[in-house]
Amino acid sequence: MNKTRLALSAIVLTAAASLHAGPTSTASTSWWNGKHASGDWFGLRNTLEDRGINFTGNWKGTFYGLTGGGLDPSHGAFDEEITLGLELDFGKLAGIEGLTAEGAVRYRDGRNPNEYVGAGSTFNPSRYQSGQQWRLMPFFLTYTTPELFGVKHLLTVSGGWQNAYSVFGYQPDSKMFVNNALGTTKGIGGANGFPWSSSYAAWGGYIKVTPTDWHYDMAGLYMAIPEATLRNNHGLDFAGYGPDPSRNGLFFLAETGFTPKIGPAKLPGKYAFGGIYWGLENKSFVSGQTNDGKYTFYWLADQMVFREPSKAKSAPLAKGPTDGKSFKEVAESPEPAALSDQGLSVFAFVNYAPSYDNALPFYAHAGLVYKGLIPGRDNDKLGVAFGLGNYSYDKIQAEQDAGKAVHQTYEAVVEGDYSVQVTKFVIVQPFWQYIIRPGGTGLVQNANILGVHMEVTF
Repeated sequence: MNKTRLALSAIVLTAAASLHAGPTSTASTSWWNGKHASGDWFGLRNTLEDRGINFTGNWKGTFYGLTGGGLDPSHGAFDEEITLGLELDFGKLAGIEGLTAEGAVRYRDGRNPNEYVGAGSTFNPSRYQSGQQWRLMPFFLTYTTPELFGVKHLLTVSGGWQNAYSVFGYQPDSKMFVNNALGTTKGIGGANGFPWSSSYAAWGGYIKVTPTDWHYDMAGLYMAIPEATLRNNHGLDFAGYGPDPSRNGLFFLAETGFTPKIGPAKLPGKYAFGGIYWGLENKSFVSGQTNDGKYTFYWLADQMVFREPSKAKSAPLAKGPTDGKSFKEVAESPEPAALSDQGLSVFAFVNYAPSYDNALPFYAHAGLVYKGLIPGRDNDKLGVAFGLGNYSYDKIQAEQDAGKAVHQTYEAVVEGDYSVQVTKFVIVQPFWQYIIRPGGTGLVQNANILGVHMEVTF
């Protein structure tokens, strides 16, 4: 893995160093302007994609430098992941429009920066620490009706070895951020024990109904597996919890949402409410009794608030018939401009869970992302976000009754990132994190972290 890491880091550094210089030959120009670091495989890749077979892959590596506070300042850490996947489009493969399949494997390793920071598991500076080493990722089928009862894409049915985390409570802009709270757990996972990370997979599926282009409803049912994200099962726990299968339970989710496009600029938004039931036994902080399951509720809002003006396409010089228009009229009539994806978007997320059996009953984050802020850097992104979690008063009361004097009260994080799209397949993203009250007890100094995140798409 060290050789692989060095090779991938070299790709990032080479691309970054060449950002302004550009490619120097025809072959390098084709590679530079392509979508993948591994190229198009002498045309084979494009041929396979045209037939519905798409190989995917990416590497992510992150350096963290603790420059102050935490448990042990002036330390650094590095972690990484490699994901290889396969996507099949049966519309192209076999003429079954709307049917797709996907699956992947992943490898993670590296030192956990939280060893030096001392944050709670929810607020880990890294979102790449769960499910380390080799891991089988979800593999499943999805069918979306091309048209049903006169409505396009009315019904989606998906199932297999799947992770509800990638479907429910999905918030794309938050994925830009490196901190575990902002980019992954959203207060659902981590301290509360719900399997809210990319490392969970279980048998099950979901149904989604989209009666209009601005509203949807969906529900999912999966197996609830204890300790499913531990590295030693490598995602191969198909029968559930190996030591005692009777401990397996049911994992139910439901979400309803609205996806309007506001104003003349058609600013896209998403507003959703969801609930989750995690059907595994847990103990109440108040009574000490065992509960059969636990639940949580979430609200999310994503909204583009400003779209940069779209660039009109130049009119092509027409040949042949002009439908009665003069040559001058055709030449001076530009094609309708596609809506620009550059501009400012805001996002927010709130999670609430009962405090009697959830260590972090309240969590909220909010942030903004601007794509293309700097002229000439249309695909770069600037992002700032803040997340806050309050720990359970019932847990504090139980600890006081047991004679414990130190308690978790609240914890928060601020993060700022600037993502540089070096090429279509290389991203270099410097970031800053400031973790407030690491661990939530007030015994650890606020931690200041500077780092750089990198991505290479194979």
